[in-house]
Amino acid sequence: MKVTLINHTENPDRVCAAAAQSCYSEKGATELFEATSDDRAEKMIEKVVGMGHLSVVEHAHFTFSVEGVSRSLTHQLVRHRIASYSQQSQRYVSMDRAEYVIPQTISDDPEARALYAKAMDEAWKAYRELARKVPKEDARYVLPNSCHTNITVTMNARELWHLFRLRCCRRAQWEIRLMAWMMLAEAKKVAPILFSDAGPGCFRGACPEGEYSCGKPYDKADPPTEDDLMVKSSGARE
Repeated sequence: MKVTLINHTENPDRVCAAAAQSCYSEKGATELFEATSDDRAEKMIEKVVGMGHLSVVEHAHFTFSVEGVSRSLTHQLVRHRIASYSQQSQRYVSMDRAEYVIPQTISDDPEARALYAKAMDEAWKAYRELARKVPKEDARYVLPNSCHTNITVTMNARELWHLFRLRCCRRAQWEIRLMAWMMLAEAKKVAPILFSDAGPGCFRGACPEGEYSCGKPYDKADPPTEDDLMVKSSGARE
């Protein structure tokens, strides 16, 4: 999996802070933006977000390239509706080369891995044979959810917060959880104020999962490693 932040609103922290200040000031956002320091931006965002005025962080947009993930992941990802997506097309891109995601639970079990590899080999063999007889858009029906794909994702900061709250959680499926943490790391590099508290719900208090809580909250000061994120999820959220 490769996650890259390829574009974003310039100075996203200051943009959102200026927008927030403009609600309470006679000055326009242009003047407020120029006068806003990082310290001022941090105080302003903390204040308005704490009051529940989340619309101000919608002014910052972030575009990610997510590559080498499974169709299983993207089926979950596109359920986040306040976003723009452009996904690699199996109608126009040949899937001749067998590229797919292998869950760690399968790769760690020799018998399961052999069974999985056999199924993948058969799927791609059928695809190649069908692609010689019918259009690729019809041959693709035999390809599995594990098939590699690439997707471009654009979200505003508010929707990213929502994604991180759900998908960084231990109950999220392992692959999308790994992607979410990688996206969060990229976002923090360019907007450290906006995403200072972003992450699973347990970062900001009691677990929002109620009776479905995993009982193992993440430590905000000690984020998980990639190996931690590759393990099986603690729940069944799709």
